[in-house]
Amino acid sequence: MSDPVIIVQEIGKKYRLGATIRHDTIRDVLANGLKSMFQRGQRSLSSEDTPQQGKKQRRRDRSDFWALQDVSFKVDQGEVVGIIGRNGSGKSTLLKIISEITEPTTGEARIRGRVGSLLEVGTGFHPELTGRENIFLNGAILGMSRTEIKQKFDQIVEFSEIGKFIDTPVKRYSSGMYVRLAFAVAAHLEPEILLIDEVLAVGDVRFQQKCIGKMGEVSNSGRTILFVSHNMDTILNLCSAVYVLDNGHISEKLDPQEGVRRYLNKDTNSLPLSEHPRFQISPGLPIIHDLSISDSRGRKNIVTSAGSVRFDITLRNLEALNGIACAIAITNQHHQRVVYFDTRHHANSFLKPCDTVLISCYVPSLPLIPGPYYIDIIVSDRNSVIERVEQAAQLEVVFADVFGTGRLPSHWQGHLVLLCEWKAEPKLISIL
Repeated sequence: MSDPVIIVQEIGKKYRLGATIRHDTIRDVLANGLKSMFQRGQRSLSSEDTPQQGKKQRRRDRSDFWALQDVSFKVDQGEVVGIIGRNGSGKSTLLKIISEITEPTTGEARIRGRVGSLLEVGTGFHPELTGRENIFLNGAILGMSRTEIKQKFDQIVEFSEIGKFIDTPVKRYSSGMYVRLAFAVAAHLEPEILLIDEVLAVGDVRFQQKCIGKMGEVSNSGRTILFVSHNMDTILNLCSAVYVLDNGHISEKLDPQEGVRRYLNKDTNSLPLSEHPRFQISPGLPIIHDLSISDSRGRKNIVTSAGSVRFDITLRNLEALNGIACAIAITNQHHQRVVYFDTRHHANSFLKPCDTVLISCYVPSLPLIPGPYYIDIIVSDRNSVIERVEQAAQLEVVFADVFGTGRLPSHWQGHLVLLCEWKAEPKLISIL
């Protein structure tokens, strides 16, 4: 085992909510001062706000928030390690601390080696400089000579696919162009350690796959990658280990499959499905006992957008019941039902009395927009619901080039990814 190149020891990061932010420019200082004077004037005009009440209000506004708490881990040379967690769990803050962009409140992060960072659009490039000038600037920051940078220059430009804009100031780049160049610079200037946040989601599918392939090459050359992503498919394909962040706390080092499983189960009950809280029309033995979800590649609780998925449901204690139907409801994060499968509607099928039955529902194409979804299981008779378990499992739908255009579907388009055909024909308009 090689020596660790990233050592994070008991890092904590505290933010003061409602506190005044320190500004660096004269313009911001003046604006902040005028704003403070205006607010003081407003408070002085209020007869109901005594000085003591004002102090209490300010104390209420300035509460402490710990984005990270006691985070410790190590990354060895040549490892590709994923950091996963919900929005707001502290992933980006952690990478900024490791990159020395943000100071920790407690603890320290030590890095052994030259670091390349790709954290967010707008970080790392000077907006007034051209793409060419920023390549040389970044290389110089990494300690490379001008000759070394020149040797890599053509590869960077070719990979980024923005050759004709290389002498344009980057402030005029689109977010996609910016990410293309930023990743090309970070990957080709040969840092020993590469830190990457979720910025690749800005690019199209083809370029994402190109970046993932490049990261594989980087790791095979013995360099280290610390990678933050919400795309579980990429985490499983790229990473050798995973850490899960949850409300500022980090898990132990996990196998990628176990890490993804734990991440997907964070918002669902950790109890076995047979012990989940459930709605029952009348008290009795639990009927819904187990649920397994897998895609065509055998991955659990993950499916590509418009890919196939299989639901296996185990029901028990049906001896006294006849004419029973089983249904699967898929809901989004806002608890809106988006897809519904039912043995009555789809198969005109009812279950006969028995002790235990395994029901399988195969969906050849599940055309959902990428993101997390919840699975509800419902058992009904011919008239009403007998038993229902909500959020029995979580299903992660990951990106796929469904349309063959390289464009990523997103939630503003709705819930479903459906194929269609477009046609445009010139039409003559007669003018009377």
